[in-house]
Amino acid sequence: MEGFLTPVAASVPGTSHVDLLVVTTRLPTKAPGVLFSGARAPKASFADITISIPPDSNRQIGEVQWPRTQPGNPLTDFVAVRTDIVDRDTAIRHLHESIVRTHRRHVLLFVHGFNNKFDDAVFRFAQIIHDSNAQVTPVLFTWPSRGSILAYGYDRESANFSRTALEDTLRFLAKDPDVQEVSILAHSMGNWVALEALRQMAIRDGRIAPKIRNVLLASPDVDVDNAREQINDMGPNRPRFVLFVAQNDHALQVSQRIWGGPRLGAVNPDVEPMHSTLEQERIKVVNMTDIKSSDPLNHGTFAQDPEIVQLIGTRILQGQTISDSRAGLGDLIIERATDAATSVGTVAGLAVSAPVAVIDPATREHYGDQINALGEHIGDTMKPQ
Repeated sequence: MEGFLTPVAASVPGTSHVDLLVVTTRLPTKAPGVLFSGARAPKASFADITISIPPDSNRQIGEVQWPRTQPGNPLTDFVAVRTDIVDRDTAIRHLHESIVRTHRRHVLLFVHGFNNKFDDAVFRFAQIIHDSNAQVTPVLFTWPSRGSILAYGYDRESANFSRTALEDTLRFLAKDPDVQEVSILAHSMGNWVALEALRQMAIRDGRIAPKIRNVLLASPDVDVDNAREQINDMGPNRPRFVLFVAQNDHALQVSQRIWGGPRLGAVNPDVEPMHSTLEQERIKVVNMTDIKSSDPLNHGTFAQDPEIVQLIGTRILQGQTISDSRAGLGDLIIERATDAATSVGTVAGLAVSAPVAVIDPATREHYGDQINALGEHIGDTMKPQ
């Protein structure tokens, strides 16, 4: 079933609305309720989208409730209220209107990972913004992912295809006089797009725009050596980087076997030479290896756990320094995550974003109870022999 973004006119008391500015390199489609496909567009498009989230009494934190039938029910489902495709000038005007309503005039830009259809990215980011209670202007950058477990190669090339469009997006955000600060949150393959865009900006402009102050790299599916070169090319005047890693991330272990090089999101920050390299590059690390997670592959812990996202967002918005995995924020996350795994429960549409086998909301209607079985199977194959 498709068409989840068909606007619903009904208004239900107790629902919450999240307004998203969307920038995408996906090709527009006339299919009802789809808006943008997984194909690549010759130029970026813009959209203003408002998502209605069910009353808190009808959902668990961290849950995206997908409609079982069309149209969805705002009382129980995530539904679209408004889906306007707009031109660039209109998008900038709407950005101004939104940014002046936030205290610190802070933009949070989200770049999703592998195997996300357009509606997957929209609903997930709306959920993160709502559950984290982040006082930001949310901007979603969504690139042409096929939303298929068999399209890893296509998605990887689409990430390369989209890096200049993301660079341009970051530049127009940073040049906006109403914007005081920009933070980037990237997950999995989306980290490649983000790092490439920042690298290109540094090379073209001589440095990264000073307003881009925080880059959160969540479980990056990026080769360690490539990431080192990308960050070095950004020069000394670069944002604060925070790297979220897990040595038991089975998805990245699979990726390492495929590509032959260690993935940045699976490094051990306490062993040499990685420890010294991270310190030299001034990259703070939050080690999530010991965090309890409902994700059987331990790849979506950061992206799917809104309590952790809320801790990050609160620290960023307050302008506090993000500490590393041995103190401060890392300890706080580990302490809170023990309870979070219990309180959040099973996340609807659990994204198991492995390069070889991925179960996410795009395939929810086909796999159902196979999620846990698949996670256990891949986990077993990754155990030391």
